[in-house]
This record gives sequence, C-alpha cells and structure tokens, in this order.
Amino acid sequence: MNRRAVVAGSFYPEEVEELDKMIRSYTPADIPRVKAKGVIAPHAGYIYSGRTAARVFASVEVPDTAIIMSPNHTGMGEAASLWPSGHWEIPGGSIPVNSELSELLLSSSRVLKEDYNAHLYEHAVEVELPFLYYHNKKISFVPIVLYPLPYEYCVDIGKAIAESIKNLGKDVLIVASSDMTHYETAESAREKDSLALERIMALDPEGLYNVIRKYEITMCGYIPATIMLIAAIEVGATKATLVDYTNSGEVTGDFSSVVAYAGVIVE
Repeated sequence: MNRRAVVAGSFYPEEVEELDKMIRSYTPADIPRVKAKGVIAPHAGYIYSGRTAARVFASVEVPDTAIIMSPNHTGMGEAASLWPSGHWEIPGGSIPVNSELSELLLSSSRVLKEDYNAHLYEHAVEVELPFLYYHNKKISFVPIVLYPLPYEYCVDIGKAIAESIKNLGKDVLIVASSDMTHYETAESAREKDSLALERIMALDPEGLYNVIRKYEITMCGYIPATIMLIAAIEVGATKATLVDYTNSGEVTGDFSSVVAYAGVIVE
C-alpha cells in the first residue's frame, strides 16, 4: 500500500523546487557530520521548526535506512502502529518502506502492530522525510506512530528496534519526531524543557519518561524519544548532543504562547 503526501502545501512546500530551496536555505554549510545512532527532530511547519530539523539532519551521516517514530496526533489506529510496506510519496520522490526491517520489528516486539490507519493523516512522520531524502536519495524507512504507552512497552519496542537493527546488519538512523513544550510562555517552556533535555543528555530514557509525567511537560513525542534512547543505548550509544533549541516566538514575535523545538543527536 502506498501513501500520498498529506501535508505537502501546508507544513512544507508542495512544489519540488520551492521545497528543495527551503531545505537548502535552512541547511548549514560545512557542518561536521557524525555517525549517529538516533536523533530527535521537530515536526512543525517548516517556517517554525525547519531550521532546527535541517541542522539535525545536516549534522549526521544519513544512512540508507531509517526508522521514524512519531506521536499519534489523530487518535486513529493501533496504539503502536507500524506501516509495513509500499512507498510514501513526497514532492519529487517516492520513498520505499523497508519491508525487511518491518518484518524484523514486528516479529521482535509484542507491542508493535501492523496498521495503516494511524498513518493516513498523521503529519509527524511525513515532515521528516524531505530532510532525509535531501541528504540521501536511496533512503528507505519504517514508519511507527505511537500513543502514550506504559514504560515497559517502550522497553519492548526499544529492544526490538535494537535487535532488528543488529539482525538487519546495516546502519539504521532512529528518528524520534517530537516538538517540545506547547502553548506556554517562552520562559516557562525553556524551564520545563530543560528538565526533559537534561535526562536526554544523560541518556536516561526512564528518567525522561518520568520527568515528562511528573512535571506535565507537553513534549508530544516523549514516547518516541524514550524508545529511541532505549534502542540507541542497546546498540552502543554513549553520548547525546543538543544541536539547537528554539521556539515559535522567534518567527511570530509572540513569546507569550509558544511551541518549542529541540534538535538532538545521539551517538
């Protein structure tokens, strides 16, 4: 089953030339690239978070395979939904779902379920694809959309990802698609997000999971980020780096109610 681009023309440009120009303008030149295990990248409209996302993907070697996990914004589909095969269309490209890796993931996890419905109108996986494709036209990927889950379910999926990557025998970039605090003052957002980012920098997935819940931090992709950290540690990650932190007020000029964005590399 193939999926058309549903937020092209709203979250990012629909015209190929305009999209390429925008990503190129956001991408830093001559930035050192590292071989990362995973990243956290935002998923808002490109005018708000595109520079942060571009900095993340410009800072890593983008391999031929990725797993992209996002929160479920639509309320559709399974709690832990994996789209198993086919292609996802973006302006100027058709990106294959890596069915071999999909099968490994589904067989390794008791939580992940094959499901299309959660992905049909979800934007948070799709908006990462043009950045990955910009850096590697041979990219294939596995999309996973997630509801809030118990921590033990995060461990199940994280370990399944690590096991599947090892069995695949290829480099895989684990992408956690997430924005940070939503609709608070920029000062409040930074204070709360610093608590979450502290746990991410410490490579502490359970600490991240707990601090998000304790302080009611509205980081929408904390489940993907938690799972990414679990998986990255399992495949040998030893450090995390914050490459950017900003908020929508930098664009709108309104700092009284912002959405914040962070870019993180785990290697």
